[in-house]
Amino acid sequence: MRKSGILLPITSLPSKYGIGTLGAEAYKFADFLAEAGQGAWQLLPLGPTSYGDSPYSSFSSAAGNPYLIDLDMLVEEGLLELSEIEGVDWGSDPMYVDYGKLYEHRYDVLRLAAGRDTGKAAEIAAFSEANKSWLADYALFMALKRRFGMKSWLDWPDEGARMRSPEALEKYRRELRDDVELFVWTQYKFFEQWNALREYVHSMGIEIIGDIPIYVALDSADVWADPKSFLLDERNVPKCVAGVPPDYFCADGQLWGNPIYDWERMKADGYGWWIRRVESAKRLYDVIRIDHFRGFASYWAVPYGEKTAKNGEWRTGPGMGLVGVLRDWFHDTRFIAEDLGFMTPEVAGLVKDSGFPGMKVLEFAFDSREPSDYLPHNYTPNCVCYVGTHDNETAMQWFKKISREDAHYARRYLGLNSAEGINWGLIRGGMSSVAELFVAQMSDFLGLGAEARINEPGSTGNNWRWRLLPGQLDKKLCDRIYEYTKMYGRANPTSRRAKAEAEK
Repeated sequence: MRKSGILLPITSLPSKYGIGTLGAEAYKFADFLAEAGQGAWQLLPLGPTSYGDSPYSSFSSAAGNPYLIDLDMLVEEGLLELSEIEGVDWGSDPMYVDYGKLYEHRYDVLRLAAGRDTGKAAEIAAFSEANKSWLADYALFMALKRRFGMKSWLDWPDEGARMRSPEALEKYRRELRDDVELFVWTQYKFFEQWNALREYVHSMGIEIIGDIPIYVALDSADVWADPKSFLLDERNVPKCVAGVPPDYFCADGQLWGNPIYDWERMKADGYGWWIRRVESAKRLYDVIRIDHFRGFASYWAVPYGEKTAKNGEWRTGPGMGLVGVLRDWFHDTRFIAEDLGFMTPEVAGLVKDSGFPGMKVLEFAFDSREPSDYLPHNYTPNCVCYVGTHDNETAMQWFKKISREDAHYARRYLGLNSAEGINWGLIRGGMSSVAELFVAQMSDFLGLGAEARINEPGSTGNNWRWRLLPGQLDKKLCDRIYEYTKMYGRANPTSRRAKAEAEK
């Protein structure tokens, strides 16, 4: 069934407290999606972010981000007083997240709420038991990071904690009990709020699309708790790390720094690590987009300690050995293969063999020098069309920067004009394609420029920060989105609006 969706991170929702949350504004956005005829809400990863604030670099692949816990809901529960959150400096600009302010204040507020949330011992114990495969390790890992000044676990001064000696772990579980319990409580509360929101989104007939980053962060509970699943030496230092090679856009390549999996070991136990990881993602999302899918075919490995990605090498990935296991094990789950980047016949073959829809990005389509697979007339239905992803420029920013020849090509191909709006012409082009799913960023529906870009790969400091301002999502915008969505047969038939029209 043809469908349309909007990409908007939870963090980008409006909020009085520095960052978008799982509270009232998320419910309002679900209402907006439904009224606009959308069938999908695409999110970025929801894990707790580490240095650099990227949701693709999380302290845990299974945990939720405590920053997303809604504070007003905690006030409604009687766990906080308004005065305890309204007087806090959460940042001075409502258009951008100030992660420094969040780091400075958020956990103090959450600790107050956790201390007052009494009488929940049985519920929290049941939650802990249901999530025992990751929760205890995550909570202790975070407590240890606080003890050691938030240093990477590779730099912890206590070798017993770093190398997970049973005696050291038991010692710190006792000494850091208060912090461990805090981190367990934040997960309990995150998933309580998330499950309620997800149920509401589902009641609107909307599905949630979310990401699994192909790699996990080196400084994460995943690697600290299970070092044997990664290519580490006898002291648990990485032998090599992930990245992408030099290309037209970046002469040094991109040095991501994530540890590389020990694929042979994972294969030997039937890829149980990956099965557990996808199980965690299913607790959050209805459709799972596998980030950097081409890394399953072959991946770029860089010796640990290199300053750039130049001196890496291509290595063969697990291919259909892993992808087939995930596809068959999760036969009732839909996946999207993020097949962007350096394409080879083996990558194309893996996407085809998986049966997963790949991605088509309109911002990649209009190279006047040569034909492109991203041009809509080359699509097949089994794909997802994007104007641009979170890693790309906004549509308006992109159009201002491309060459005159490419802009002329795009104008001719899609009939772009200022009366309709360049952004709306691109949206129309994607919606009218045969792709079963079309997705655009909320910033592109709004026609925003560089100020609303979510991420610029290879840069740090100003990413993952953009937020909506209150009132930006008005009825006029909603009606226009619905008009385009309905015109191209993508309107969600289960929405109240579609049902009301059908009854006329």
